[in-house]
Amino acid sequence: MNDNVTTQETKVTLSVQQLESLIRKVVREELIGFAAQELGIFHLDKESPLYEDMEDILERKKSGKLKFYTHEEIWNE
Repeated sequence: MNDNVTTQETKVTLSVQQLESLIRKVVREELIGFAAQELGIFHLDKESPLYEDMEDILERKKSGKLKFYTHEEIWNE
């Protein structure tokens, strides 16, 4: 068996719009996979920036200051 495998690199040219579309597709697929997992409850450290963000979101929810976006607005479709 030969361990010296050579591969040829392929270069692809994409427009900014094509790249954005590709990134959105990959992120969407990853989010769908993540959302489909059965996750247990986890605890955040109160010193964590994510914990602070979650508290901020909860406060904005309570005060009615949350803005929700449509699928079209988020994914530009």
